[in-house]
Amino acid sequence: MTPRNGRGPIDSTKRRRRRVAPLFAVVCLGVVSFIGPCLPLTAQDAWVAPASAKTIQNPKAGDRQASAAKGKKVFQQRCTVCHGSHGKGDGPGGKALTPKPANLTSARVQNQADGELFWKISNGRGPMVSWQLILPEDDRWNLVNFLRTLK
Repeated sequence: MTPRNGRGPIDSTKRRRRRVAPLFAVVCLGVVSFIGPCLPLTAQDAWVAPASAKTIQNPKAGDRQASAAKGKKVFQQRCTVCHGSHGKGDGPGGKALTPKPANLTSARVQNQADGELFWKISNGRGPMVSWQLILPEDDRWNLVNFLRTLK
């Protein structure tokens, strides 16, 4: 049997491969896309806020002391279970988490811009919840100002 294009018979195995290969590729991409976010993050995975977060201005920068006092209360209620009472990442709830909660007193955290910290608190990552829909914006900025008091 000769196909209409005049090239001769096409092997049925080749025909099947041509049909299956794209389907196989789509399935593989789907599996990777589905499983990828479920894989544990390692300690080496740097959590970097987008560059635009650096430019977010802290609206409470003018009265950091009062804001930090309010932020301390929020921290004690919401954050100590994972980050520990002194923010060192040693809270009882953080022991089994991957990645481990950040040591908020570290230079790596303290050297970030206020906007970057605000973005991370707002958006979360992995086991850290996104606080954007849970805490009002004022509370999240108060947390940023409290984090600045941790040494």
